[in-house]
Order: sequence, then C-alpha cells, then structure tokens
Amino acid sequence: MTQATLGFGAMRLPQTDANNPASIDMEEFTKMVDYYMEQGFNYFDTSYAYHNEKSEGALKKVLVERYPRESYQIANKIPTWLLEKESDNEKLVDVMLERLGIEYFDVLLIHNINKALLPKAEKANSFEYIKKAKEEGKALKVGISFHEKVELLEEVLKKYSDVIDVALIQLNYMDWKDQRIQSEKVHKLCVKYDIEVQVMEPIKGGTLVNVVDSVKEQFKEYSNTSIAEWALRFAGSQENVTVVLSGMTSLEQMKENCKTFKDFKKITKEDHKFLMKMAREIKKTLAIDCSFCNYCLKDCEANIPIPDFFNLYNSEKLYHLESNVDLYHTSAKVYAPASACTECGTCVEICTQQLNIPELLKDVAGLFGR
Repeated sequence: MTQATLGFGAMRLPQTDANNPASIDMEEFTKMVDYYMEQGFNYFDTSYAYHNEKSEGALKKVLVERYPRESYQIANKIPTWLLEKESDNEKLVDVMLERLGIEYFDVLLIHNINKALLPKAEKANSFEYIKKAKEEGKALKVGISFHEKVELLEEVLKKYSDVIDVALIQLNYMDWKDQRIQSEKVHKLCVKYDIEVQVMEPIKGGTLVNVVDSVKEQFKEYSNTSIAEWALRFAGSQENVTVVLSGMTSLEQMKENCKTFKDFKKITKEDHKFLMKMAREIKKTLAIDCSFCNYCLKDCEANIPIPDFFNLYNSEKLYHLESNVDLYHTSAKVYAPASACTECGTCVEICTQQLNIPELLKDVAGLFGR
C-alpha cells in the first residue's frame, strides 16, 4: 500500500485581513509553498469558490508561474451549485483552467456531492462530463468530493464507480463513529469499490487542536506526540488513503505537518482505541459540531458570519469570557447578528456537517443577544 502524502489545501490560506477571505497574504503563502516543495511534497487542492474565488489566482502566481508544470499536482472542483445545464460544466472548467494558468488538472472533482446538489450534477450530466474530460486529457484523474451519509454514496458508486477514480471525503477520528458524518462507513464503502481516497478535514477545521485543557492533559499522558500530528496520522493510516489535505494558515503549521509526513508512522490498534476515547471526550465539550468550512457563507442572504458565531458560541459555553461577547457584538455590527436569519434554508442544504443552522443561530442569538 502506498503511503499517504500531505496535500496542501488552498482553502484556509493566510490572510492580511481576518474578515476578508479574498485578502490572501501572498508573502506568507509564497514562503509556505516554497517550504512545502523543498520538503518533497507537491499536491495542491483548490476550488472555484475558495477565498471568494481568489484561491486559484493565488496558486497561479505563487506556484504555476514559479515552478515547472511537471513538478506539482493540482486538484480542482467543479462548483456544483452553479450548474444549470450541461454546457456549464465545460464553461466553468475553462474558467478554472484559465485562473490557474494550466492546461490540465491532475485531479478534477465534482464538488460537494450531497442530497441537495447530486440532482443538479446529474441534470447537468456532470459525471458524463468528467469522464469525457479525462478522455480528452483535461484531467488525469476524476471523481467527487462527498459530504453526505453512506447511503447516498452507495447510490452514487452503484451508478458511477466506473467513472470515479478518486473520492475526497471528510475523515477524522472524531467523525469516525459519528452517525451524521459517518467517516468510517463512507471510507469502508470507498475501499469496497476500490476507489482512491483523499481526506479533507483531518483536523476538523482546528476543532481537534483547539481542545480543552482536560483533553490536552490526556494526550500528554499518553505520549509526547502533538495533537495535530495524532489527527493527521489517524487519517493517513487508513486503507486506500493517498492524500491527507491540510488547510494550513502559517509557515509554522506547514513545518509541523511536513515533519509528520516526512517521518510518517501509522497508528497502532492501541492508538486507535485511545483516539476513539478522545473523540468522545472532545464531543462532550462542543455545543455545535461545526468544521468551519465556510460553505454556508456563500449563499447567506442576511450576510451572517455563521462559522465565527458558532466558534464564539462554543467558546462561551466552555469559558464564559467577556471577550466572546465583545467579539460577537462587533461582528454583528460589521455583518449581521444571528437574529437576522431569515430561515431560508439554503445553508442547511450546503452544510457539510448537516447542521440545522437556522435553529442553532437562534441558540446563538439567545446566548449573545441578552
């Protein structure tokens, strides 16, 4: 079995303005890319939508214009939510290629396959399109990024397993037994169909690093391995996993993650048992199980900073800090308060964690609105 490699996810890049995803810190990003390449890694994952559609252009400047094409791999994703008709596939892919300044993708995925977006992809014949794109050389491998329960994946693989080379799935030790995300079941089904597995959210948007002191102490007692390394090793130890994506925001994070994969050690059965215990401990501390992917922000008609509010809510439930309240009210003035939710439901359809966001925003409003 091939050892999993570290993939550079261009979804959480460093920013010069924390409130503006488009404000990518190009100087820090350049340092990170150079270090990553120097360490012998070369897999970059981006999307039409990341960083308010600026991720691809940033990769072009920092990577494509500075390194020979054969020295790196780029994965990109067709924005399923923008598909209305069959011709949209090629139109969007051509835009993606132009933004990156390349002639082909190493991996081309249909983005965010779930119950709401699968019908749009099928109506636009996206699976037929990616098969054609591979035949024509626009992509070396094709597949899907998947955000749903295992039953839907089985439906998709029964229809399209002959087309799908790669499945990008959410996989981490906290979601391994989770009945909503079903990482273990989804992973096992990919293995059953002999699909190459790539991992997103191995650290669950920082959730598995930003843990309470009681959990940190248990990790320290077990070993001197960092909490982030445990999460990455868990993901990279699973069968058929070839790439573990990490959305790194600093050179420091890049160095730590590269070290984990340069000297990669698979977890043992005892390690697995310990991490399942830690998953249960961490879940007890989280009021809202958000991965902070920011997908919900894209279509929020009220302009509510949903992930930021969920993060503050979790923090306030744990620590009761005045700074949490201050940050909430500052963000509410700049953007909109949680109470501004119109309950349109768009965010629910696109949520990778399948959260009932409008109901949770009521909880946020109730906590901070006093």
